[in-house]
Amino acid sequence: MNDRHVALIGALFDALGHGDLATVERCYHPEVSFGDPIFQEVEGRDRVMRMWRVQLRMRTDLNLAYRDVWADDHSGTARWSVDYVVAGTGRRVADRIETLFRFEDGLIVRHHDDFDFRRWSKMALGKPHGLLFGWTPSWRQYIRDRAARQLEELQPS
Repeated sequence: MNDRHVALIGALFDALGHGDLATVERCYHPEVSFGDPIFQEVEGRDRVMRMWRVQLRMRTDLNLAYRDVWADDHSGTARWSVDYVVAGTGRRVADRIETLFRFEDGLIVRHHDDFDFRRWSKMALGKPHGLLFGWTPSWRQYIRDRAARQLEELQPS
């Protein structure tokens, strides 16, 4: 067990829960890559931070909790839950996420989140879209394309 990496994961989640993007940025290696079912591959700290700004801008009433944090010298895992209201729809989401990390130079160089896209889609988008289409590849691609556009439209800060 690497206590420093466990603390780094905790600092990342604490900062995300408080919307403290400056601290989130300090947790990531300059060459970090992020992936999840929506933002499949985001490369580089600037783009990953832009992705988090997009994510946090679209959420209100956010509550984040994490558990089962484990890390060694090279990799780590955690489980976390995030509950929020989607700003555009007013729909409440209670998402459960499993995360894999890789470390380099004492920072997170790979962050990969996994969650049930269909379950998320039903909560975030409701009927009919989320319920009827959440499992289809074309719907997933539509959501991914929309997220990619939002990422590109947000100016780096």
